Amino acid sequence: RLGGLICNSRQTDREDELISTLAARLSTQMIHFVPRDNIVQHAELRRMTVAEYAPDSNQAEEYRVLADKIINNTNLTVPTPIEMDELEELLIEFGILDSEENAAKLAGTAQADEDAAKTTEDLQGEALEALKKGNVEVVAK
Repeated sequence: RLGGLICNSRQTDREDELISTLAARLSTQMIHFVPRDNIVQHAELRRMTVAEYAPDSNQAEEYRVLADKIINNTNLTVPTPIEMDELEELLIEFGILDSEENAAKLAGTAQADEDAAKTTEDLQGEALEALKKGNVEVVAK
């Protein structure tokens, strides 16, 4: 049985909406949205939990609320499975993943940029070789 999903915020656009939509497709719920706070990294650097490092902080309270929700959750469901294609479509819909078409365009653009840079590099190399051999005529305007 699945008690639900927890969204650990990355501060991306529509992330709470994405998790709610995913939860609905799985026939479950979003139990809690945990906001992002740099205090987590400060605690980690000291090898402490947030509750140890800053017990009175908003983030520590978020974790206490989350723990309470998990302990008292009685809404357990058998999740509805989804295929990888459906998950990818959801990620594309919410802008987390590029569509294959967009990815191909981006790859094509990157390749074209790489080819242009290589051509420029080749031309510069040829010009340098010509200069070294003295096979260059300087024309003044």
